[in-house]
Amino acid sequence: MSELFDAVDALVASRAALPPPAERKRLRVAHGLTIDEVATALRVRRATVSGWENGKTEPRPPERDAYARLLDKLAELYPADATAAPVQDAAVPATFTAAPDPAEARTLSTGQASEAVGMTATENTLTAAPVAAAPAAASRPARTTRTSSTSRRPGAKGAAPAGAPAGGTDPRFENGPLAVVDVEDGKVLAYCTGGLVLDVPAKSIPALVDWTLREAKLGQPKLSGPGKDADPLLVLTEAALERYGLPVTLTEEEKHAGRIPEGHRVVKQLARADWKLTKRGFGPWARIYRPATGSERACVQLCIPSWHALDTRHWGHAAQLPPAELARIVGVYASRVLTPRGSTAVTGLELMTALHPPTRASEPDADDKRHSEHNPGSLGKDAIDPMNWPPCEVPDGHPVLKDLPRFHVRGPGEKLFEEAYDWARPMTDAECTLRFLVGIDVNMAFAAGANGLIVGLGEATHVKAPAFDPKLPGSWLVDLSHVDLSRVKVGKEWVELDGSLLPSPFTPKGERPEGPAWYATPTVAYAVELGYEVRPLEAWVRYENGRYLDGWYQRLRDAYLATMADLGVHTDMAPADFLAAMDGYKARDPELAIVVSAIKATVKGGLGKLRERPRGEGWRPGEPWRALSRPTWRPDIRAAVISRTRINLHRKIVKHAAFTGQYPVAVLSDCVVYAAAGPSPLDFLPYRDGVALPGGFRLGINPGLVKHEGTQTVLWGEEVRERFDAPELNLARYIKDGTVTDVDNGE
Repeated sequence: MSELFDAVDALVASRAALPPPAERKRLRVAHGLTIDEVATALRVRRATVSGWENGKTEPRPPERDAYARLLDKLAELYPADATAAPVQDAAVPATFTAAPDPAEARTLSTGQASEAVGMTATENTLTAAPVAAAPAAASRPARTTRTSSTSRRPGAKGAAPAGAPAGGTDPRFENGPLAVVDVEDGKVLAYCTGGLVLDVPAKSIPALVDWTLREAKLGQPKLSGPGKDADPLLVLTEAALERYGLPVTLTEEEKHAGRIPEGHRVVKQLARADWKLTKRGFGPWARIYRPATGSERACVQLCIPSWHALDTRHWGHAAQLPPAELARIVGVYASRVLTPRGSTAVTGLELMTALHPPTRASEPDADDKRHSEHNPGSLGKDAIDPMNWPPCEVPDGHPVLKDLPRFHVRGPGEKLFEEAYDWARPMTDAECTLRFLVGIDVNMAFAAGANGLIVGLGEATHVKAPAFDPKLPGSWLVDLSHVDLSRVKVGKEWVELDGSLLPSPFTPKGERPEGPAWYATPTVAYAVELGYEVRPLEAWVRYENGRYLDGWYQRLRDAYLATMADLGVHTDMAPADFLAAMDGYKARDPELAIVVSAIKATVKGGLGKLRERPRGEGWRPGEPWRALSRPTWRPDIRAAVISRTRINLHRKIVKHAAFTGQYPVAVLSDCVVYAAAGPSPLDFLPYRDGVALPGGFRLGINPGLVKHEGTQTVLWGEEVRERFDAPELNLARYIKDGTVTDVDNGE
């Protein structure tokens, strides 16, 4: 009887219902599958699957049953759009002939916002654009959809497109902030956020730029009232580069120059079409533009991953992702942070300007005309004259230092040296009896340091023998060597500590200062907080000041929290639940975890750009370099943020020591290592009924709270230090995985 049943099953399978050919192709592309992947799974040739999709042939058993099963599963994930025209039994048109209907686009591009939106919306009071939801991550998250229409939108019940604000889509940019341009089966396709795929008719780079500005409806609304909309971003795959006559990789000479030669055929094509390139030329992040006419801008940003546009240190394996997945990942970053305009560092700096544009339109004058005026709270449109900078705040080689002897080394009394911690000490006998070294890491430490920080907006004023004002940003020459960490104020009470086991809060290496030195305002204010009097000898202060970085912090904070929420880590978790959620969170969606890395790099890189140093270009010490011409070249702001971040960490260390008697073994930037009896942070962090020590270390995902960085044994730490004959080797540098390949060199 079973043989009869098998025969009946085979007969049914031989007539398994299949959707029309065009729908088969739509479902495959919707899930981000290539023809080769389907062919491999079904153990047939690529040409066979291609024939099934263009209607030339029909599948036969046993492949037909398996193919039907695949299409049924995909149809459940990506149901056909009921409002669209019926799918015809024909191939997909090759060109984009008309823009999609706006009403249809708005209907299909909205969706459920992620939990993170509701969680952070009330906190984000200074950012204009709310955090967008990441596309839902199913078995293969956020794949594209292709139908027989020329703009193909997903019909699945997914989250909103990554480029869409939670409240709806700007009709000018209804297709999102960017597109990944690829070539498949000889056709040029633009993979947008939210699963949309557009056919691209352009035959050249100039035509591609024209199409992007006129028909693609790509871009991003401005983040601030006086600001400018973000330019559309096109990410070009290797196949697209070949299609448009560009090299897939750069030669060594081109890598060194950061661009292709000006005589390249594509560069000449752009020139003939009256398109211009910025000074950095046609490189990994080329900007192609025409001078603005009125308020209309004509500019397209290109990103070329195979030219190393996406730094693997920050973007991981993003450059190797399929087009649909790459559009999803960069789209999430763009919608939550900003459309990338270069490296994460460049984008971090551009985000500051996007939130605080330098100018705004004035009120109407007597002739009812408006003009451009300074936007209060911004850094303005003009850079500070290099010769007006305080000598203590600038790096070596700056024009204001040109009269110094060539090999002169400035000491603490000549140079503001606010940097992150790199400190360690030998373990005590008591610590050596414990089993583990546990590292904790402050989440988004430098972003938290920027939150609420008052920074200078204009030029500095030199003051002799000033009275210290903790609310006045600037640099102060003061002697803090009298501050004794063995007796300090914690809150309103004096406490006794073992000062020899603590790093000094005033120097990056944790050494006690000797004599007068330059410090940023947060550092001097902390000396006062610890209960000690300060008497500055002189200062460079900025009377025009404000909380310039608040909006920047909030935008990046919300982006980080929303993305971590998508990865299963939320702000309201109990300590044990938080540690469990953080364990392996990247594996839940490795691609979305790339966005977390990029957001963190945006924070550190953006702050680093505030003191960008010269990079080649024939520069010689004493000469100005290109970055000095930017209003956002502000080393004083960078110093203030780092100062506050280091002080915030020291304050927690002191509170922890006063309450528990435990002292750190090593501190590196935002990571602190303690000796503990158990391997978990819960084995040494003081929690009472689930509540952390006020003002101390607290587990959680919010910026300023801590997570588990790594655990090694005390024996491991002692062996490593003995092997390299370095009793003060900074173990925080290796606590994550325990790998030590060379002696600590401070890098």
